[in-house]
Amino acid sequence: MIIIFFMATMLISLSTIVMILASILSKKTIIDREKSSPFECGFDPKSSARLPFSLRFFLIAVIFLIFDVEIALLLPMIMIFSFSNITMWSLVGLFFLIILLIGLYHEWNQGALEWAN
Repeated sequence: MIIIFFMATMLISLSTIVMILASILSKKTIIDREKSSPFECGFDPKSSARLPFSLRFFLIAVIFLIFDVEIALLLPMIMIFSFSNITMWSLVGLFFLIILLIGLYHEWNQGALEWAN
């Protein structure tokens, strides 16, 4: 029993020493202004916070999220294919894809997908 306690104590001590040495040896001594400042979507965080924000960034991010969620909703449909009725599965999948294609067409028609003005 004492040997197990001794081994556990030695193992914890050795692990602590290795972690402290790794932390000390991996520290970088060069402090760079760019690396120490937070990344703010390409904007300089040291400047005024009242600068106008480009609405294009926001719009592209929202469109990306919509189509990213679409993939998360489409993938489970493949897994339930063997458990469901083929006609209902096809109708639901087709209806879902038609709604997404209509949304994509609307975004394209409104010019939201064009980056340059």
